[in-house]
Amino acid sequence: MSVAGESVRAQQMRARAKDLEQAAERATDPQERQRLKDQARHLKAQSEHTGGTRTPDTDPTVSSHR
Repeated sequence: MSVAGESVRAQQMRARAKDLEQAAERATDPQERQRLKDQARHLKAQSEHTGGTRTPDTDPTVSSHR
């Protein structure tokens, strides 16, 4: 998968995680709320692993030596 494709995929995963977090806030059942929060947390972690969340501070191609 290309870097651009990974970035799009990561963005989609973060958007889905946000949707799940919002659904968790609306959930009245504590078990359902926790399940949704867990899914959101898993997707966020997966999106960070997939890529697309790099900043100049974490991008290995950007030198910190000035």
